Amino acid sequence: MNLPVDFINRTSELLGEELFAVLREALSKDAPVSVRVNRLKTDAVPDGERRVPWCDTGYYLTSRPTFTFDPLFHAGCYYVQEASSMFLEQVLKQYVHEPVVMLDLCAAPGGKSTLARSVLPEGSLLVANEVMRGRVQVLAENVTKWGHPDTVVLNNDPADFTSLGELFDVILTDVPCSGEGMFRKDPVAVEEWSKENVTLCWQRQRRIVRDIWDCLKPGGLLIYSTCTYNREENEDNVAWIADELGAEILPVAVPSEWNITGNLAGKDFPVYRFLPHRTEGEGLFMAVLRKSGESEETNVPACRGRKEKKSKGGKEKVPALPKEVKGWFVSPGQYVWTMEQNRIIAFPLRYQSVYETLRERMRVVCAGVQVAEIKGKDVIPSQALAMSVACDEAAFPSVEVSYEQAVAYLRKEAFALDADAPRGYVLIRYKGKALGFVKNIGNRANNLYPQEWRIRSGYLPEQVSLVLGNS
Repeated sequence: MNLPVDFINRTSELLGEELFAVLREALSKDAPVSVRVNRLKTDAVPDGERRVPWCDTGYYLTSRPTFTFDPLFHAGCYYVQEASSMFLEQVLKQYVHEPVVMLDLCAAPGGKSTLARSVLPEGSLLVANEVMRGRVQVLAENVTKWGHPDTVVLNNDPADFTSLGELFDVILTDVPCSGEGMFRKDPVAVEEWSKENVTLCWQRQRRIVRDIWDCLKPGGLLIYSTCTYNREENEDNVAWIADELGAEILPVAVPSEWNITGNLAGKDFPVYRFLPHRTEGEGLFMAVLRKSGESEETNVPACRGRKEKKSKGGKEKVPALPKEVKGWFVSPGQYVWTMEQNRIIAFPLRYQSVYETLRERMRVVCAGVQVAEIKGKDVIPSQALAMSVACDEAAFPSVEVSYEQAVAYLRKEAFALDADAPRGYVLIRYKGKALGFVKNIGNRANNLYPQEWRIRSGYLPEQVSLVLGNS
């Protein structure tokens, strides 16, 4: 790897010549491969399991499979995530013990969001945001596949959140950075690195934190994270947050055998660095800060309310909710059911006011569970319903398919069921896990897998290695 000269000089000064030489050697080696299992959907573990020490559901793999061709990956049974970033679990488990409203501000593609959703106390709401429109759909797909209904995905700039007031108990700012910690995984990061870009990054990071700070409740947690090494984007920014915004920097208890590196800037406050020559993962920096003041009940600003369509007589015209859809949920009474254009949405009842505020003021990509779509007289169960753990799968007939059939289904190819298969909407399963719906009309079955999610490659590996084996 041809590292930029300025990067070599700066990082040698930060680490010392001897430690930088060891880091440089580590960067010349292959990056480890790791996944995180979704305990909402499976108890299986990867074959030849070797745990990621700081994550209860994280595992290192001995090789890198072709994840695209593993149906259980598409079913949301696991997520491919870099091991160092799984350290977020420790922060949340040590500091969050009651239900909260959490914002993941810079969330795409969804690794930290799905991890947070897995470890937050039940009854919490996760709001995952991505400002880039080209990336937010990937975030929405990954959050939907993970299957937890208490989620919202937004597409907003950090400055857009100002009008929400002190809404969030926890905010994760995994801020855009110069990407030094991803050099061995992403050659483009090496090509784009410069001292000038580092300066642009730390300045932008401060703007992001300042923009979002007023949305954090008094006593709330700000988790600051980057995937870079330099002190400007890391320790210096954490010191700025503490000094300028009045935050308290909090410690995270970690065993010494995890080999996590502390503060490298000569400061006396706790931060957590993952360096590839010491920990098995990529470069990561994380710090935890608490906003001054006492935590209070959620203070959601008054919402003007959404204008409903009116009939000629002047009365509100509210589409009737098809009776059958609530029967598709395990606990329908825990949700508020709404009709949004031709879509039926179920959202957690306890956070209805938060949802209404977000709908009024932000760009909501998806929220709760999109249960169904209405086309004419048809009520079509959605892919999000198939993925959700709130779905009562017994409400639909299901068919177990082979590996080859599963891949064909995920490619959205023409699909046929056996002659004795039930008619109507059928849930397709692979190894017992839901992949999505078809509508069986007898001589053929209409494949309802989302066009934008389909496997686009026609290639199929000669040998397929499945992460969760035959479990």
